[in-house]
Order: sequence, then structure tokens, then C-alpha cells
Amino acid sequence: MPPSLFAAMTRGLFGRCPECGKGRLYRAYLKVSATCAACGHDLGQYRADDGPAYFTILLVGHLVVAPLLFFPFIWKWPVALVLVVTLVPLISLTLLILPRVKGAFIGLLVHLRAKHEHAPGSELDAGDVRPLA
Repeated sequence: MPPSLFAAMTRGLFGRCPECGKGRLYRAYLKVSATCAACGHDLGQYRADDGPAYFTILLVGHLVVAPLLFFPFIWKWPVALVLVVTLVPLISLTLLILPRVKGAFIGLLVHLRAKHEHAPGSELDAGDVRPLA
């Protein structure tokens, strides 16, 4: 039985296995472990793809970039200075948030049991091809 949505996403948010909450989700910065060391759950079957990046950009854009446009220094200071003052914190925040959003996204996939059936680049079986109409 899959964990509850809240439990799976919270565990993933904190970088833990969404299934048991004990093992580590990542083996490197954004590299998901193949299996959980604690429960043996196959974590490699959940493909997050571009979802976490999209939600991270959406979150940072709405929480940071949009309010920045209301500060007068954005419009009055030289462009080079504005870039240094704004891009360094934006990049840092994005890199800080991205693994957490990816963990929560994988937690959602674990809850939904949305497994990736075929390895990337593999040939689909003839029985898997469905007509368009």
C-alpha cells in the first residue's frame, strides 16, 4: 500500500525515501538512488524529468522575481550592478530549492505509483504501440 500523499511528499522534500522515510533519496546532488538502502524500494523507476525544474522556476519567479519589480533600484541602478545583486541570490535560491522540489515530486510519483515502464532509449514492444485514432 502506498504511503499517504502528505507523507510521501514530505519525506521526499527532506531527501528521504518516500516509501519508508528512512533511507536517502539521493546519492548525489540530484541523482536519485537506484534503491532505498533501508527498505529496498526501487527508486530508479520514478522519472521526474522536467517537472521539478518547472515548479522551481515557477516558485522562485513568483516569490522573488515578481516582488523585485516593485523595488525602485531595479529601474534606477546600472544594469551590471542589478544583475550582480539579483542573479547571485536567485541562482543560490534556485539551487537550494531544486532538490527539495524534486524530492517532493518523486514523493508524489511514489504515492501515485507512476512508474516508468521502459528504460530511456529502449525499443517499445510491438504490443505497447497503440493507434492514434
